[in-house]
Amino acid sequence: MEIKVRSARPEDASFLAWLMLAAGRAHVQRGIWEVILNEPEEKCLRFFEHLVTTANRHLFHHSCFLLAEVAGRPTAGLGGYDPVTLGYHALSTALPEVFRRSGIQPKSEMRGTGSPRIVECVPPALEGAWVIESVATLPEFRRKGMVDRLLDEMIEKCRAKGFRRAQINIYLGNEPARRAYQKHGFQILDEKRDSYFESRIGSPGMARLVRDV
Repeated sequence: MEIKVRSARPEDASFLAWLMLAAGRAHVQRGIWEVILNEPEEKCLRFFEHLVTTANRHLFHHSCFLLAEVAGRPTAGLGGYDPVTLGYHALSTALPEVFRRSGIQPKSEMRGTGSPRIVECVPPALEGAWVIESVATLPEFRRKGMVDRLLDEMIEKCRAKGFRRAQINIYLGNEPARRAYQKHGFQILDEKRDSYFESRIGSPGMARLVRDV
């Protein structure tokens, strides 16, 4: 089976929407974005399609993603970004466009300058680190080396941009992800636990993994 890795494009929006939903759920049933939006799955997917195709770039923009494809079909993907230029500040400037285009009304805690309570458990970006996130593979293509290829390519991209460290955050209890990333040299730096997060997500918190590149 030949695996091709390429950069995501605007026309990949529907696959990227699925990718974000699947990555957010991981080994739980409800991802962080689903908690924030509090909308049915189909509306969340529509929101993600608009999120990855905004005019301004940010961490969830299609240009930050690499995809693996087999026979021309996207099968897996992950995102990677510089948190200084494309992090949560950049995301906050793009969200009004996404809410407007998707027809979803932001919940009260996302109006103004506030941020959702649920994101307080998300580990911050380590200074000087390139951040990798939103990793998922179609069920029928799992355990076929897709994520290995994508991680290798993203680490090369990270190194080429002058970064010397990479970071990835995972839910506590996601042992398959932890093992996969440790195989690629990532080690747990610290953990963040929160009872509110656990009550909404089903995981006690998140771990921050880092590696030198």
